[in-house]
Amino acid sequence: MNAEFIEALSQLEKEKGISKEVLIEAIEAALISGYKRNFHSAQNVRVDIDRDSGRVRVFARKTVVEEVMDPRLEISLDAAQEISPSYELDDIVEIEVTPADFGRIAAQTAKQVVTQRIREAERSIIYEEFVDREEDIVTGVVQRSDNRNYYIDLGRVEALLPHAETMPGERFKHNDRVKAYITRVEKSTKGPQVFVSRTHPGLLKRLFELEVPEIYEGIVEIRSVAREAGHRSKIAVATRDEQVDPVGACVGHRGMRVQTVVNELRGEKIDIVRWSEEPVEFVSNALSPSKVVSVDIKEEEKVARVVVPDHQLSLAIGKEGQNARLAAKLTGWKIDIKSESEAVKTAEEEPESEEATAESEWIEDHEVVTGDAAEQEADVADETEATGETGSGGT
Repeated sequence: MNAEFIEALSQLEKEKGISKEVLIEAIEAALISGYKRNFHSAQNVRVDIDRDSGRVRVFARKTVVEEVMDPRLEISLDAAQEISPSYELDDIVEIEVTPADFGRIAAQTAKQVVTQRIREAERSIIYEEFVDREEDIVTGVVQRSDNRNYYIDLGRVEALLPHAETMPGERFKHNDRVKAYITRVEKSTKGPQVFVSRTHPGLLKRLFELEVPEIYEGIVEIRSVAREAGHRSKIAVATRDEQVDPVGACVGHRGMRVQTVVNELRGEKIDIVRWSEEPVEFVSNALSPSKVVSVDIKEEEKVARVVVPDHQLSLAIGKEGQNARLAAKLTGWKIDIKSESEAVKTAEEEPESEEATAESEWIEDHEVVTGDAAEQEADVADETEATGETGSGGT
């Protein structure tokens, strides 16, 4: 190695952000292994690279002892003091043992170490870039697929889109462009591994952020999302500006904004509702497109009992309970839906139930007896009447 090599390391430090000193230390450590392997040496050695000239030297490190047992690792006190009178027992003496052709080995080893460190540094940079983009949306090109995953080219890294994270019936071909949501980024021996999804609720949120400037600017906020990918989704939106309609902003002129999102999600139906701090209003909005007659909130049980018009019961529940299920996810409340006629019938039955409960309590309080006990009590009364007894206080 020479001064040009040291200059090249300085240039790498500027371009790749890899410390020159770290590289030199890594090369020195690799050269120790290379020396022992190529020269069959079991010595304790140190490799030194001159930071200016690039000259490489190898030193055998030996401990000063009174009696030498292993000449590869030890040196006598007399021999050490011949080198320098200042040496004492247990000191370490360094003796240069650089082989004549060690420069070739050093150059080859240095190249391998630098190449490896550059690769590691680039992987680390890519990892840091993508780990900061977790929960973000990316666009890539499908490169290939196997039985479990699609492999998406994101430019500097290849992402994995599991088949389980694609929407029902969704299939991609080579070179198809795909928008996906980064769920996690992991380190691996082959570099950073990026996992993406097309079914995650976060994808829906990010797509609206791309299409609705008011969301990007913070005027409109998506407060919650409930999604059954490929079928139907609900989002609840709120605004910090009373003059802005959050629902209208997300729908767009003639539905253009929401339609763009629907197209990206292959026709998935999307309900946009207004978020509210009031549970009654929020639950009522969440059941859209169904109309709601009344909402009764049970705070302790986190249950909302909802009454809807008879002709809209099936609409409120949805196909296979989908609308009610999504509304429950969106609001965080367990929702019990009844039609008006069912609610009236239940209300008529409740007073009778309350009257029966009151009668039962009266019977318990007055110790009313029935059956065999009542007959025994009647026999005692007859016997008392026949003898003229009136109780313990009688005469």
